[in-house]
Amino acid sequence: MVEHDALRATSEAYDAVAATYVDMFRDTLRDRPLDRAILAAFAEVVRAEGGGRVADLGCGPGHITAHLAELGLSAFGVDASPVMIASARRDHPGLRFDVGSMAALDIADGELGGVLSRWSVIHTPPHELPPILVEFHRVLAPGGHLLICFSATDGPSHPTQAFDHTVATAYRWSPDHLASLLRESGLAEVARLVREPEPTDRRQFQEVQLLARKA
Repeated sequence: MVEHDALRATSEAYDAVAATYVDMFRDTLRDRPLDRAILAAFAEVVRAEGGGRVADLGCGPGHITAHLAELGLSAFGVDASPVMIASARRDHPGLRFDVGSMAALDIADGELGGVLSRWSVIHTPPHELPPILVEFHRVLAPGGHLLICFSATDGPSHPTQAFDHTVATAYRWSPDHLASLLRESGLAEVARLVREPEPTDRRQFQEVQLLARKA
C-alpha cells in the first residue's frame, strides 16, 4: 500500500504540472552537450550489442524518447503520469508511449537492448529502488545496457538524502552506493559521468549518469 500510494501521489503531482513541465523541458538538451554525448554513447553501445528496442522509463513528455529515435534507436516511452503520456503522444505521434510503472513493466523478460532511466528514480523511496533495478535487469537482454541518471548526495557517508523537489519528495544517491545496488541486481557499471553544478543551477547538486551492462 505504501508503494502504491507513493507512486499514485507522484503520478498525480506530475499530472498537475504537466503543461508547465513540457514548456520548461522541451529543449532541455540544447544547452547540455555532455548529456547529448552520453546519450549518443548509450545509443552506440546498444547498437553494438545488436540493437533491440529501448525503453525510456519515466519518459515524461517524450522529448528524450524522440531524441533516442533520432539517434537510430527503436525507442518507446513509459511513464506513470497519464497526462504526460497524452502530451508525449500528441507531440510525437510517430512513437509509442504507454502509461505504466517501473516496478512492474509490461515487457517480456530479456526483450530490450537498452533501458534509459533519466532522473526517473528520484521520487522512489530508497527501500523501493532495489526491486526496480531488478526489474530493469529482467527486461534487458544479455549484453543490454542501462543508463541511469540521478543527483548525488553530499558524500559517500550519505548513501541517500531526501530533498524538497518542486513536484514531489525526491532523493539523491551516493554514486558508489547506487553502483553497488546495480551490481547486486546483475548490472555491472561500465562508465559514469559526473557533472558539477553550474553557478546558476537552482540546486547545487552533482548530476551523475551511470552506464551499466547486463552480463
